[in-house]
Amino acid sequence: MTPNKATERKSHWDRIYSLRPGKDCSWYQATPKPSLVMLERIAPALDAKIIDIGGGDGLLVDHLLSLDYTNITVLDISAQAIDRAKARLGDRAEQVQWIVSDVTQFNPPTTYDIWHDRAAFHFLRAPEQIQSYTEIAHRSLNPQGHLIMGTFSTEGPTKCSGLEIQQYSEESLKATIEPAGFNAKAWSTDAHITPSESVQNFLFGLFQRN
Repeated sequence: MTPNKATERKSHWDRIYSLRPGKDCSWYQATPKPSLVMLERIAPALDAKIIDIGGGDGLLVDHLLSLDYTNITVLDISAQAIDRAKARLGDRAEQVQWIVSDVTQFNPPTTYDIWHDRAAFHFLRAPEQIQSYTEIAHRSLNPQGHLIMGTFSTEGPTKCSGLEIQQYSEESLKATIEPAGFNAKAWSTDAHITPSESVQNFLFGLFQRN
Protein backbone atom coordinates (compact mmCIF):
# COMPACT_ATOMS: atom_id res chain seq x y z
CA MET A 1 0.00 0.00 0.00
CA THR A 2 1.33 3.43 -0.90
CA PRO A 3 1.86 6.01 1.88
CA ASN A 4 -0.93 8.15 0.41
CA LYS A 5 -3.41 5.27 0.49
CA ALA A 6 -2.43 4.38 4.06
CA THR A 7 -2.87 8.01 5.11
CA GLU A 8 -6.28 8.13 3.43
CA ARG A 9 -7.40 5.02 5.31
CA LYS A 10 -6.23 6.41 8.64
CA SER A 11 -7.88 9.79 8.00
CA HIS A 12 -11.14 8.09 7.06
CA TRP A 13 -11.34 6.12 10.29
CA ASP A 14 -10.19 8.99 12.49
CA ARG A 15 -13.02 11.02 10.96
CA ILE A 16 -15.58 8.25 11.57
CA TYR A 17 -14.59 7.94 15.22
CA SER A 18 -14.51 11.69 15.76
CA LEU A 19 -18.08 12.08 14.47
CA ARG A 20 -19.94 9.07 15.90
CA PRO A 21 -20.38 7.99 19.52
CA GLY A 22 -19.54 4.35 20.03
CA LYS A 23 -23.15 3.28 20.58
CA ASP A 24 -24.11 4.85 17.24
CA CYS A 25 -21.57 2.88 15.22
CA SER A 26 -23.03 0.03 13.18
CA TRP A 27 -20.57 -2.51 14.60
CA TYR A 28 -21.48 -1.76 18.24
CA GLN A 29 -22.13 -4.87 20.35
CA ALA A 30 -22.84 -4.67 24.06
CA THR A 31 -21.76 -8.32 24.29
CA PRO A 32 -19.57 -9.73 21.47
CA LYS A 33 -21.06 -13.21 21.89
CA PRO A 34 -19.84 -14.84 18.64
CA SER A 35 -16.24 -13.86 19.44
CA LEU A 36 -16.52 -15.03 23.04
CA VAL A 37 -18.03 -18.36 21.93
CA MET A 38 -15.07 -18.92 19.58
CA LEU A 39 -12.66 -18.06 22.39
CA GLU A 40 -14.44 -20.51 24.68
CA ARG A 41 -14.13 -23.20 22.00
CA ILE A 42 -10.35 -22.75 22.05
CA ALA A 43 -10.40 -22.63 25.89
CA PRO A 44 -7.17 -20.62 26.19
CA ALA A 45 -5.38 -20.03 29.47
CA LEU A 46 -6.03 -16.66 31.08
CA ASP A 47 -2.46 -15.61 30.29
CA ALA A 48 -2.90 -16.41 26.56
CA LYS A 49 -1.57 -13.62 24.37
CA ILE A 50 -4.57 -12.21 22.49
CA ILE A 51 -4.49 -9.46 19.86
CA ASP A 52 -7.73 -7.82 18.70
CA ILE A 53 -7.30 -6.44 15.17
CA GLY A 54 -9.36 -3.34 14.38
CA GLY A 55 -10.65 -3.48 17.94
CA GLY A 56 -11.12 0.29 18.01
CA ASP A 57 -13.38 1.21 20.88
CA GLY A 58 -15.24 -2.12 20.69
CA LEU A 59 -16.17 -3.88 23.91
CA LEU A 60 -14.36 -7.20 23.45
CA VAL A 61 -11.45 -5.88 25.50
CA ASP A 62 -13.83 -5.00 28.37
CA HIS A 63 -15.19 -8.54 28.43
CA LEU A 64 -11.73 -10.10 28.25
CA LEU A 65 -10.59 -8.00 31.20
CA SER A 66 -13.73 -8.96 33.14
CA LEU A 67 -12.95 -12.62 32.41
CA ASP A 68 -9.48 -12.04 33.91
CA TYR A 69 -7.42 -12.39 30.74
CA THR A 70 -4.08 -10.77 31.48
CA ASN A 71 -2.27 -10.46 28.15
CA ILE A 72 -4.42 -8.40 25.76
CA THR A 73 -3.35 -6.22 22.83
CA VAL A 74 -5.70 -4.00 20.80
CA LEU A 75 -4.60 -2.75 17.37
CA ASP A 76 -6.44 -0.13 15.35
CA ILE A 77 -5.55 2.22 12.51
CA SER A 78 -7.34 5.06 14.34
CA ALA A 79 -5.76 6.77 17.32
CA GLN A 80 -9.16 8.36 17.93
CA ALA A 81 -10.70 4.92 18.44
CA ILE A 82 -8.02 3.79 20.83
CA ASP A 83 -8.20 7.03 22.82
CA ARG A 84 -11.94 6.49 23.24
CA ALA A 85 -11.40 2.94 24.45
CA LYS A 86 -8.77 4.09 26.95
CA ALA A 87 -11.07 6.80 28.27
CA ARG A 88 -13.91 4.29 28.70
CA LEU A 89 -11.75 1.77 30.53
CA GLY A 90 -10.09 4.29 32.84
CA ASP A 91 -7.45 2.68 35.04
CA ARG A 92 -8.10 -0.73 33.45
CA ALA A 93 -6.64 0.60 30.19
CA GLU A 94 -3.20 0.22 31.78
CA GLN A 95 -3.66 -3.57 31.66
CA VAL A 96 -3.85 -3.51 27.84
CA GLN A 97 -1.18 -3.05 25.17
CA TRP A 98 -2.44 -0.48 22.63
CA ILE A 99 -1.05 -0.24 19.09
CA VAL A 100 -1.95 2.35 16.45
CA SER A 101 -1.12 0.78 13.09
CA ASP A 102 -2.50 -0.15 9.69
CA VAL A 103 -2.65 -3.93 10.02
CA THR A 104 -1.23 -4.42 6.51
CA GLN A 105 1.91 -2.62 7.70
CA PHE A 106 2.01 -4.13 11.19
CA ASN A 107 5.40 -5.27 12.46
CA PRO A 108 4.49 -7.43 15.46
CA PRO A 109 6.70 -6.83 18.52
CA THR A 110 5.96 -10.35 19.75
CA THR A 111 3.95 -13.43 18.77
CA TYR A 112 0.44 -14.22 19.92
CA ASP A 113 -1.70 -17.23 20.77
CA ILE A 114 -4.93 -15.75 19.35
CA TRP A 115 -5.46 -13.25 16.52
CA HIS A 116 -9.04 -11.92 16.61
CA ASP A 117 -10.66 -9.82 13.89
CA ARG A 118 -14.31 -8.85 13.72
CA ALA A 119 -15.15 -6.50 10.84
CA ALA A 120 -11.68 -5.26 9.86
CA PHE A 121 -10.52 -7.81 7.28
CA HIS A 122 -13.51 -7.36 4.98
CA PHE A 123 -12.46 -3.75 4.29
CA LEU A 124 -9.38 -5.06 2.48
CA ARG A 125 -10.25 -5.65 -1.17
CA ALA A 126 -6.99 -5.34 -3.11
CA PRO A 127 -5.18 -8.70 -3.51
CA GLU A 128 -1.91 -7.25 -2.23
CA GLN A 129 -3.62 -5.98 0.93
CA ILE A 130 -5.23 -9.35 1.58
CA GLN A 131 -1.96 -11.20 1.01
CA SER A 132 -0.08 -8.82 3.30
CA TYR A 133 -2.67 -9.28 6.03
CA THR A 134 -2.71 -13.08 5.93
CA GLU A 135 1.10 -13.29 5.86
CA ILE A 136 1.39 -10.92 8.83
CA ALA A 137 -1.26 -12.88 10.74
CA HIS A 138 0.64 -16.13 10.13
CA ARG A 139 3.99 -14.85 11.32
CA SER A 140 2.37 -13.06 14.28
CA LEU A 141 0.96 -16.29 15.71
CA ASN A 142 2.74 -18.91 17.75
CA PRO A 143 2.84 -22.45 16.33
CA GLN A 144 -0.66 -23.93 16.64
CA GLY A 145 -2.02 -20.46 17.43
CA HIS A 146 -5.57 -19.56 16.42
CA LEU A 147 -7.12 -16.94 14.16
CA ILE A 148 -10.74 -15.90 14.76
CA MET A 149 -12.12 -14.09 11.71
CA GLY A 150 -15.50 -12.36 11.53
CA THR A 151 -16.49 -10.86 8.16
CA PHE A 152 -19.67 -9.88 6.36
CA SER A 153 -21.17 -12.99 4.79
CA THR A 154 -22.56 -13.25 1.27
CA GLU A 155 -25.90 -12.22 2.78
CA GLY A 156 -24.38 -9.21 4.53
CA PRO A 157 -23.91 -5.59 3.44
CA THR A 158 -21.78 -4.59 0.48
CA LYS A 159 -20.74 -1.28 2.07
CA CYS A 160 -19.98 -0.08 5.58
CA SER A 161 -18.99 3.35 6.90
CA GLY A 162 -18.91 4.71 3.37
CA LEU A 163 -16.55 2.03 2.07
CA GLU A 164 -17.12 -1.00 -0.15
CA ILE A 165 -16.31 -4.30 1.52
CA GLN A 166 -15.52 -7.86 0.49
CA GLN A 167 -18.18 -10.42 1.36
CA TYR A 168 -17.16 -14.00 2.19
CA SER A 169 -18.66 -17.47 2.16
CA GLU A 170 -17.10 -20.38 4.05
CA GLU A 171 -15.52 -21.53 0.80
CA SER A 172 -14.08 -18.16 -0.20
CA LEU A 173 -12.80 -17.32 3.28
CA LYS A 174 -11.17 -20.74 3.55
CA ALA A 175 -9.59 -20.26 0.11
CA THR A 176 -8.26 -16.86 1.22
CA ILE A 177 -6.91 -17.76 4.66
CA GLU A 178 -5.66 -21.34 4.32
CA PRO A 179 -2.93 -20.68 1.68
CA ALA A 180 -1.13 -18.44 4.19
CA GLY A 181 -0.59 -21.47 6.45
CA PHE A 182 -3.87 -22.10 8.31
CA ASN A 183 -6.43 -24.88 8.67
CA ALA A 184 -10.14 -24.10 9.08
CA LYS A 185 -11.54 -25.62 12.29
CA ALA A 186 -15.04 -24.24 12.87
CA TRP A 187 -17.70 -21.90 11.48
CA SER A 188 -20.61 -19.89 12.82
CA THR A 189 -22.93 -17.14 11.63
CA ASP A 190 -24.38 -14.12 13.37
CA ALA A 191 -27.25 -11.82 12.43
CA HIS A 192 -25.94 -8.66 14.07
CA ILE A 193 -28.56 -6.01 14.88
CA THR A 194 -27.09 -2.53 14.48
CA PRO A 195 -28.04 0.45 16.68
CA SER A 196 -30.32 1.60 13.84
CA GLU A 197 -32.00 -1.85 13.97
CA SER A 198 -30.82 -3.04 10.57
CA VAL A 199 -29.39 -6.55 10.20
CA GLN A 200 -25.79 -7.30 9.23
CA ASN A 201 -25.07 -10.96 8.53
CA PHE A 202 -21.64 -12.10 9.66
CA LEU A 203 -19.61 -15.24 9.03
CA PHE A 204 -17.13 -16.32 11.72
CA GLY A 205 -14.30 -18.72 10.99
CA LEU A 206 -11.88 -20.32 13.42
CA PHE A 207 -8.50 -21.18 11.90
CA GLN A 208 -5.36 -22.76 13.36
CA ARG A 209 -1.83 -21.96 12.25
CA ASN A 210 -0.08 -25.00 10.79
